[in-house]
Amino acid sequence: MSARYDALVTVRTGSSRLKAKCLLEFGGHTVIEHVIDRAVRGGLTPIVCTTAEAADDVLERIAAAKGVPCFRGSTEDKLDRWRRACHRFNVADFHTVDADDPFFDPVLCKESLTLLRERGYDMVAPAVSTYLASVGYSLTTDVIDRACERKTTTDTEMMWYHVEKLPGLKTAVLEVPDARIRDVRLTLDYDEDYWLLRAVLRMLGPDATRQQIETLFLSNPRLTEINWFRNDAWKAAQEARRV
Repeated sequence: MSARYDALVTVRTGSSRLKAKCLLEFGGHTVIEHVIDRAVRGGLTPIVCTTAEAADDVLERIAAAKGVPCFRGSTEDKLDRWRRACHRFNVADFHTVDADDPFFDPVLCKESLTLLRERGYDMVAPAVSTYLASVGYSLTTDVIDRACERKTTTDTEMMWYHVEKLPGLKTAVLEVPDARIRDVRLTLDYDEDYWLLRAVLRMLGPDATRQQIETLFLSNPRLTEINWFRNDAWKAAQEARRV
């Protein structure tokens, strides 16, 4: 029996910078539909993890149409949403897939989960969080339970900040030894991000591999100018949310 690789697809329509970005058109589908399809084709088992807000009813309908599970929970408390989703669907460990990252690399996601399982880690983090938005975190449900018990706020959007403080945490970093580039922004937060991601989609298609994306930017380095200037604003917003 082949291994199962659960992926919690974190998504909501209430984005502040680029409104309802997960519902933007992307190759004849919405962004969230593209993310679900890419996960399935890449050998992951996606679970859409969204909020109980009425505005996110559409995401539950999309998940149902795609035949994938959907869990709805707290708007602010991402850790609690993940914890409840894991217990609802009997998930022992999972990889985080953010709907903001439409060209995540399923191969790296599975490598991360495999490392977590084989070495008995609580968490495997990405080597560079902004690197092509290729890979997220692998986590055990047990460590999410522990983080939820110790957290002192319901705003856990920056979930790693709460997990990293746990005593005795067994963690590792997923290295990407064959990486050829790093300074490319493929996260969807601003209009300029959308333009760049649409360009990648148009040139390489929905199943573009990390290696193909690297080659594209190595051959066309000025593509990064479309949105790289937005990275400082994005980082500042991330730091402002630390508790």
